[in-house]
Amino acid sequence: MITGILSRMKKAMRKSRLNVSVLIKTLLRQGIPEKEMLEEIERLLLQADVGPVICESVSLDLMKEAKSFTGEDSVKKKLKELLLAHFRVNDGIRNLTMPQGCASVIMFVGVNGSGKTSSIAKIANYLLKDGRTVMIAGCDTFRAAAAEQLEFWSEKLDIPLIKGFSGADPASVAFDACKSAAAKGCDFLLIDTAGRQHTKNHLMEEMKKIKSAVTKCGVARLSEILLVLDAVTGQNGIVQAAKFNEALCLTGVVLSKMDGTAKGGITLRIEKEERLPVKFISFGESLDDLSRFNPADFVESLLMD
Repeated sequence: MITGILSRMKKAMRKSRLNVSVLIKTLLRQGIPEKEMLEEIERLLLQADVGPVICESVSLDLMKEAKSFTGEDSVKKKLKELLLAHFRVNDGIRNLTMPQGCASVIMFVGVNGSGKTSSIAKIANYLLKDGRTVMIAGCDTFRAAAAEQLEFWSEKLDIPLIKGFSGADPASVAFDACKSAAAKGCDFLLIDTAGRQHTKNHLMEEMKKIKSAVTKCGVARLSEILLVLDAVTGQNGIVQAAKFNEALCLTGVVLSKMDGTAKGGITLRIEKEERLPVKFISFGESLDDLSRFNPADFVESLLMD
């Protein structure tokens, strides 16, 4: 019985999943030659944003064993195994780091509209349910709507919020928030930053200043820098991940907006090409619409009927 995360992944990626699964059934039923069948599978994986390098690798490995396939299940089993091999296998890399004896600071970055603020609220909710104490810092001091969103979530979750006045130095706000989180004995400080296009170098420098301020505060530890990435962005998402990682040395990715329009294949590319672990996936608007990422469940949902 499909429940929880697997059920939600299945719903979120229904477009990609049904295309791949139905294709295999149809081609096998029609007796299509192995070469043509595998070319079609590769084409659909490309459409699902899996990326040409991974697609070619998977296709070549499938071709090597094509003669041993006895039906739909054997094809899907091998395909599942090959896709899973492209994920990082150490489950520990998907855990949020929590240093002992001080507040653990998680800095969230990403472009405008990626879903940073709502992802912060969902992760705050996740941590609260795990019995952790949480504080939020609003370091987007240029957009009034960002502060209003954080105020809404901090009230809803009943957690403290540190924010600066309009136009304040974001790095100073982050520094003060670290001091406050330490004074209150918080387990986690979640820092919201202004949306920054990865192509704007001077804006990326501001993110570095925030990172530096947290590092120098002395009473809290910067344990994570998470990129919030819209799962629908496709190739542009890979470019964003590369640029943010180059500038800030990311520790992981939160994939937002994994609803029915997301193709899902970008997840493999982030892990394979950028060597960044996907730590969370967000599925909807509710605070509970967030799940720890599990590669096996992801691949299962991608290929399930």
